[in-house]
Amino acid sequence: MQKNFFSTLAAAIIISSTFVACNSGGETKPTEDSTTTVKTEPMEPKVEAPKDVIDVAVGSADHSTLVAAIKAAGLVETLKGAGPFTVFAPTNAAFNALPAGTVENLLKPESKESLTKILTYHVVAGSVKAADLKDGQMVKTLQGEELKVTIKDGKVMINGANVTAADLASSNGVIHVIDAVLMPKK
Repeated sequence: MQKNFFSTLAAAIIISSTFVACNSGGETKPTEDSTTTVKTEPMEPKVEAPKDVIDVAVGSADHSTLVAAIKAAGLVETLKGAGPFTVFAPTNAAFNALPAGTVENLLKPESKESLTKILTYHVVAGSVKAADLKDGQMVKTLQGEELKVTIKDGKVMINGANVTAADLASSNGVIHVIDAVLMPKK
């Protein structure tokens, strides 16, 4: 009888050890009396930090030329800053519509000043949503000049460029996709 008791006890210990060893649903922590363990839930995966305006642009296949231009102008850190910023982001097609050789010339190191002026002409301080824009409104850019907002039949245009996607939110502002590159007068 005692032999059966020890055999049963040994089997119970082996089975419970196997159960504990195979338990992958979290970790166990000793309780205050250190004689029992309490099962805890597995940790939740880390949540990604919200994307800033640069991260949003980098994630868009339609804005690789804009991203290359921002890098060439040395504006990455500025646009990763606290902001908030409103960016009117021309698509690759908008850059391709410029006269032949324009983009290539602007990306050269000796054109950094001109490129910076063009790019900062596409950025407004503050987070301006499409609903905040009014027909005839003038918005001052980081470059110093103003952009004219036109709203006609529900379509929003910035200096004649159509806004094709509005209110793309980021952690430090908002992006409005436009179908043309805006050129400052100065």
